[in-house]
Amino acid sequence: MDKKKVAVPLVCHGHSRPVVDLFYSPVTPDGFFLISASKDSSPMLRNGETGDWIGTFEGHKGAVWSCCLDTNALRAASGSADFSAKLWDALTGDELQSFEHKHIVRACAFSEDTHLLLTGGFEKILRIFDLNRPDAPPREVDNSPGSIRTVAWLHSDQTILSSCADIGGVRLWDIRSGKIVQTLETKSPVTSAEVSQDGRYITTADGSTVKFWDANHFGLVKSYDMPCNVESASLEPKFGNKFVAGGEDMWIHVFDFHTGEQIGCNKGHHGPVHCVRFSPGGESYASGSEDGTIRIWQLSPASHDENDSLPGNGPTGKVKASADDVAQKIEVLQISKEGKTAEKEKATDA
Repeated sequence: MDKKKVAVPLVCHGHSRPVVDLFYSPVTPDGFFLISASKDSSPMLRNGETGDWIGTFEGHKGAVWSCCLDTNALRAASGSADFSAKLWDALTGDELQSFEHKHIVRACAFSEDTHLLLTGGFEKILRIFDLNRPDAPPREVDNSPGSIRTVAWLHSDQTILSSCADIGGVRLWDIRSGKIVQTLETKSPVTSAEVSQDGRYITTADGSTVKFWDANHFGLVKSYDMPCNVESASLEPKFGNKFVAGGEDMWIHVFDFHTGEQIGCNKGHHGPVHCVRFSPGGESYASGSEDGTIRIWQLSPASHDENDSLPGNGPTGKVKASADDVAQKIEVLQISKEGKTAEKEKATDA
């Protein structure tokens, strides 16, 4: 009897609590990178292609809800339940700046030109920090109708997008006037909002629905009902012909963009899926879960037997490595502070 063929993801261990946000950098001269936010308070940076751990940003005192990289993947930012957003050097892991807030920071995003950092959270205030003058007070846009869940930039940094944790809809703000210029209406609160790589679509997940909006004229292009409540959705960036969604049933569903037909379903997580994102080239996508793992799935996976598994590649996983890999790891280990270094040494000795 033939064994069932299934997709086998790269499993990235390392976080000790649920993974709640993922962000891929664009392709840079050094490849592309994946940063993850977790309730364990320590965002992690990985090679976006292999999932290999590069370093851990240490300094937050509470759950980290949001993370992002700038266009060149030289700086990272994170928003946390410790009432702060932090700016990091993505090459050394050093904290460059801590922006204090008066409540939990739920979302953060770099502007396309990398000069500004946008934050939002429980305070219902959108803040725009000028990274060229990090000590200057931020610009504040304070008439959000609810606690802010997601933020993004679009239209060459002329427009800001935000959604709320407690009410439906996506609001689009004109950055010059600070006023809402459009609201994209949804029944349930929008838990995930992604601007497509080419700037054409806004992909939203609300309740058990994934919607695609025209990012320039703001009309609804497509709306598909999902098999369960989904927390996150992502559109394939290269051809725009597929999208993935993940949520409370623990599976990653792959759909045809044009018809809404399910064309794949990946099982592997042991808890609800909080975030899914496509890599910048569209060849793979990552999922983060309540189970504390990140899984990277190939879009057209090679077939494996059901009982095959790929080696874990977390910061303490025992993996066979070449001399070159070891040399690279030693270089990047500087990113992590002393605590993680000790942990790494223990793992090496094990």
